[in-house]
Amino acid sequence: MSALMMTMFTLISTAFSHNAEIPSRHTCDGTDTSPALSWSGLPEGTQSLVLIVDDPDAPDPAAPKMTWVHWVLYNIPPAATGLAEGIQEKDLPPGALQGLNDWKRTGYGGPCPPIGTHRYFHKLYALDTVLPDLHHPTKAQLEQAMHGHILAQTELIGRYQRQR
Repeated sequence: MSALMMTMFTLISTAFSHNAEIPSRHTCDGTDTSPALSWSGLPEGTQSLVLIVDDPDAPDPAAPKMTWVHWVLYNIPPAATGLAEGIQEKDLPPGALQGLNDWKRTGYGGPCPPIGTHRYFHKLYALDTVLPDLHHPTKAQLEQAMHGHILAQTELIGRYQRQR
């Protein structure tokens, strides 16, 4: 197999390493700006990308009751190689659309855990299609639309605990 065929689909951030602490500037304790993200190794046939950032430890990691959704982006073009820190809707790659987070709004909402250290999963999916405009879907609606179209998935996990 050639080296090209063995390229891994990866997602990284210059703000934090996998399983490391997310800097407070990307949280409700700071300026609540999205971290810079970049990716590589898209599988052949990728037509669009989906990014979902969520926290499965809400509200308390000792007794989680729900997964809190922080950011939903879809139809990111495969030519894009990342998202700049603090990216605004007007600066998203052409064609990229946003879904609703659990604050019932579009855009990034950073970590703001009420208790304990939470994990924040930044999940990137490569799809074999461009999805229709789903008009600000929830995570569940987007996952349903993605079903059967996922070529590959990668994730970057960050952690955060509020300093009180």
